[in-house]
Amino acid sequence: MMKWIVVWLVCVVAFNASAEDISRDQIKGLDEQVQDIKKDVIDLTAELSRLEEKLLFPSNTQVSIFISVNEGDTFRLDTVQVKLDNTVVAHHLYNFRELEALQKGGVQKIYVGNIKTGDHELVVSFAGKSPSGGELQRSSSYKLKKDVGPRFVEVKIAGSASGAQEIQFKDW
Repeated sequence: MMKWIVVWLVCVVAFNASAEDISRDQIKGLDEQVQDIKKDVIDLTAELSRLEEKLLFPSNTQVSIFISVNEGDTFRLDTVQVKLDNTVVAHHLYNFRELEALQKGGVQKIYVGNIKTGDHELVVSFAGKSPSGGELQRSSSYKLKKDVGPRFVEVKIAGSASGAQEIQFKDW
């Protein structure tokens, strides 16, 4: 029995001696390597995201549609629907914060997608309330000519002095 205790003590002392051989410099070196690997992973993730976006939305077929309203307009926008070539591609129901941001000059990207070059029909419909509380619904179409390269279209929902609402299209 005493022999086993002595063997056990010798093993413990030998293990402690080998554990002390790992110096603080080696631990710091490992920590630096781990930090470098983490940085590389973050960089690779960002690059992968950029490549994925290029693959999903190549610039030669990409179209982006943005919604805006006249700054300070008191018209309350409730919903917007976007159709491209007779297919609904986007529909949005606005909450108070989004409407407030639009009224302060903000722009909402409502759709990003791919289309072939050539002519396409863009139809935008909206519903909302006038400052006097009346229900408003309007729809307007636009001939979108897609060339090689990305295409950006701003859809501005604007009120006129007569209280009628208009939809204006602007190419960027």
